[in-house]
Amino acid sequence: MEVLKEKVEEEEAAEQEEAAQRAERGEKIMRPLEVPKEGAIMTQEMLRDLEKKLSEIDITIPEMASIITEDTIDTSKLPLSYQSNTLKEEHLLQVADNFSLQYSHLCPDRVPLFLHPLNECEVPKFVSTTIRPTLMPYPELYNWDSCAQFVADFLSMVPLSDPLQPPSHLYSSTTVIKYQKGNCFDFSTLLCSMLIGSGYDAYCVSGYGSQDLCHMDLTREVCPLTVEPKKIVQEKEMVAPKKYSIKPPRDLSSRFEQEQEMKKQEEIKAEEERRLREEEARRQEAENANPDPLHGLRVHSWVLVLSGKREVPESFFIDPFTARSYSTQDDHFLGIESLWNHKNYWVNMQDCWNCCKDLVFDLGDPVRWEYLLLGTDKPHLSLTEDDNDLIDDDDIENLGKEEEDISFDMPHSWVEQIEISPEAFESRCPNGMKVIQYKRAKLEKWTPYLNRNGLVCRLSIYEDLECTKTLETKEWYQNREDMLELKHINKITGLITDYFKPGHPQALRVHSYKSMQPEMDRVMEFYEKARVDGLIKREETPQTMTEYYQGRADFLSYRHVNFGPRVKKLALNSAESNPRPMVKITERFFRNPAKPADEDVAERTFLILEERIQLSYHCREDYITASKREFLRRTEVDSKGNKIIMTPDMCVSFEVEPMEYTKKLLYQYEAMMQLKNEEKLSRHQAWESELEVLEILKLREEEEEAHTLTISIYDTKRNEKSKEYRETMERVMHEEHLRQVEAQLDYLAPFLAQLPPGEKLTRGQAMRLKDECLSDFKQRLIDKANLIQARFEKETQELQKKQQWYQENQVTLTAEDEDLYLSYCSQAMFRIRILEQRLNRHKELAPLKYLALEEKLHKDPRLVELLRIFV
Repeated sequence: MEVLKEKVEEEEAAEQEEAAQRAERGEKIMRPLEVPKEGAIMTQEMLRDLEKKLSEIDITIPEMASIITEDTIDTSKLPLSYQSNTLKEEHLLQVADNFSLQYSHLCPDRVPLFLHPLNECEVPKFVSTTIRPTLMPYPELYNWDSCAQFVADFLSMVPLSDPLQPPSHLYSSTTVIKYQKGNCFDFSTLLCSMLIGSGYDAYCVSGYGSQDLCHMDLTREVCPLTVEPKKIVQEKEMVAPKKYSIKPPRDLSSRFEQEQEMKKQEEIKAEEERRLREEEARRQEAENANPDPLHGLRVHSWVLVLSGKREVPESFFIDPFTARSYSTQDDHFLGIESLWNHKNYWVNMQDCWNCCKDLVFDLGDPVRWEYLLLGTDKPHLSLTEDDNDLIDDDDIENLGKEEEDISFDMPHSWVEQIEISPEAFESRCPNGMKVIQYKRAKLEKWTPYLNRNGLVCRLSIYEDLECTKTLETKEWYQNREDMLELKHINKITGLITDYFKPGHPQALRVHSYKSMQPEMDRVMEFYEKARVDGLIKREETPQTMTEYYQGRADFLSYRHVNFGPRVKKLALNSAESNPRPMVKITERFFRNPAKPADEDVAERTFLILEERIQLSYHCREDYITASKREFLRRTEVDSKGNKIIMTPDMCVSFEVEPMEYTKKLLYQYEAMMQLKNEEKLSRHQAWESELEVLEILKLREEEEEAHTLTISIYDTKRNEKSKEYRETMERVMHEEHLRQVEAQLDYLAPFLAQLPPGEKLTRGQAMRLKDECLSDFKQRLIDKANLIQARFEKETQELQKKQQWYQENQVTLTAEDEDLYLSYCSQAMFRIRILEQRLNRHKELAPLKYLALEEKLHKDPRLVELLRIFV
């Protein structure tokens, strides 16, 4: 404790200097409040007005959160370790009291240490023994972030009764889990137990925090779900320009206008940033106008995770209330008094004038951290080479002996094994719901299956700090039969975006819409691998429909359909009876390497009203132009009234390398006939796409109305079919057991039936019953042995006859007959061997069965009293 003495002397000298400075400015600090002037006398009317105004003020007393009290805990059912201390724990409490006395004597200005609060049974327990390292059987709780999130969701926060003092009670983690509520020390103890069990170097910390941290006030914090992850911009590799590449067209736009537009955009951006800065400054001024009078004095507990284990690169803090991680330099943490784990207890000897920013978390340094027990697993402070030269070998040996003499190991935890049932792990939130208020956002969480529509989480984002005007809403779902995972609703634009997991009947992935009515603006994205046609995306407006494909055999990649107005005004869902007239269909194709570029169509446009078909082919490598062709499919009539099928002016083409066969009318006619058929096919496919949209919208409406939830076959509590099947099987097994019990025959029943009913047995009758039963059983054993012997002899005789037949006809037998004979002999020998074994086994067990029946008759409750005299 020499280090403590030096610290105390330095602090006393500093206090004397501060006292002298306070004496100089004492008058300014202790100036009393101004007294009203004598002339300002209040009249009766003024008093009545003041009384009326005061009576109109409505004072609402906030309800205190329910806490775990001694009355709510049944201590009689708690284990013995909860209700008493072992000798080792009593010794530890004495060591802690001695340490506390020395600490308070050497550091009188420091607050008392949080060493051994009372547990739920009013028994003092050392804080380190309250930590019970436990590895949970759930893989989701193996990492620190999921552990912290579970504790924050599972427990309800109860503020400290006195914000300036640590709690007088520290309950076990099992009790805290049972009642799902606790203060910051209960949160930290449970979280530290789980983290240590998962392999982290975690510690509970007792210190001081900001008002927002102690009250779990997140209204000044940004919700983590609203922060968009940073997009990694991949730099495109610059392709070296070719020597003979085509130069891009000259930019004829005005540079002056571009510069003016850029300046205008920069001014707008700077104005927006200035407005945001002013708003933030006003908010900061409003917050600073109401400073916390207890700033730096509010007691709080959190968890410290040191670097090293579980590949943690840097030490950090975890607030157990919010499950958020903070740097050790964060301003929310204003000071540390002590910290502990399940092995030791350390007192902070460093100055916290700059919050926790200058603290060094080297627990092996006795100057910065005073430890309670010598049996610590933390390394001591590393010494320099000069310091090592000053230490002799004898000193090292003496030091080791001294530590061996006074060392004391931490007792095992008095808390039972921490267990979380699967039902509790699934429910998470107490009472099934939890609401967290953030800055301009509100997060609501529900237990799975609590809401009929499968809603488990909702994030509402607001425009103002008072959270009155909603900008957008995000809803997360689980266990939906329609595979709906997320619904994003933009309140300003009215745009709704549904996100689906794989498995939807229509392979939907994303559905963006403003209305569920057909022929409105919407975007549908699909899982292309789950569809036969390879459709990826479909965009629809009242006048157009665009589809994107991938992986098709015909290399189709894009289809755009333009619609015209309907002739008749019918219902919107009458696409099948009265489809929208198609005006133009544009299709694009990927490159087909099996065809030449001049014959591989890149884009195909059907101008239906104009009766034209335009084709654009892929461009060859090292070519700058591509072939094009246009067909006019209108029907003309000659002077005699006959239809003209094909004329040279009905095909206008531009070919990079003209071919003779492409100029022939027959080739052009065949190409146009093929294009007419493909136009019909494209129009039919577009019509089918319209019908599919109607089918999807109808299905989505039915799914939203039903919102059926899926239940796993392993969830026996919710799965009604599985529950009914299990109950039916149990009932059938029970009935089968009863039938088997009833089917067991009474070996005395045939012999008791020969006696007059209702007559009491005599000793002679009992002896006769026993003799008859034994003789009958003996005869049955003999008959069984004779039956086995007869079958054995029969099989032997038949085998001998077969062998004799073989000897007589061996010369004339064919190969097939010999195979049949050998097969018969093998089967006969097998039957004879089995019968022989059964006969031998029967001869061995028959006497034992006879004796067992005789013993059973002597013990039969109906004969035992009558046969006792003959035994």
